[in-house]
Amino acid sequence: MSSAAIAQSFVSFGDNALVSAYLEGDELAFEALVGRYQDKLVNYINTLIHDYDLAVDLAQEAFIRVYRNADRYEGKYQFSTWVYRIATNLAIDEIRRRERKGRFFLYNVMAVFQKEDKEFPLPDTRECPERSLGRSERLAKLQSAIDSLPEKYRLPFILKEAQDLSYDETSKVLKISLGTVKSRIHRAKMLLREKLSGIAL
Repeated sequence: MSSAAIAQSFVSFGDNALVSAYLEGDELAFEALVGRYQDKLVNYINTLIHDYDLAVDLAQEAFIRVYRNADRYEGKYQFSTWVYRIATNLAIDEIRRRERKGRFFLYNVMAVFQKEDKEFPLPDTRECPERSLGRSERLAKLQSAIDSLPEKYRLPFILKEAQDLSYDETSKVLKISLGTVKSRIHRAKMLLREKLSGIAL
């Protein structure tokens, strides 16, 4: 059965139901979970470590850990919280191991500033066309700015704004309070606004 067919056959199942089905011996249920989260995890990890091929490997490792430890999963929280926590820990280990960083794509993050211009306005440089940058240059500046954020601000910001997790999910993934999540994301946006001053996104 193809991945698409597997996903379709389990489309009405919630994540916890898929975990239960897998624990009862249904291997296809686990494949459905992989299909549901694989691309999301790869993109998320790639955003953190800036290496797509390695992100694929780490996402696979995350699912291996889920596969081996599914019997320890408690349905007290969402499956997405658990799998993102595993992925986050793997990415953090890799970040701390590596000495250099690479590139990552932030089109979703750029949209955050465009949609929140009332709360976090970026300077309007339309009156200074000579300061405007091409799209690729703007993305490079944004990438650099996000990459330079301290880890405690960068992780919640990316989970919430790039991965579209809720504040509550982000709180559970990072094991920090809801108030701390909101405070750190707010601080991340303010730091980015300072770093990106004069750049029209």
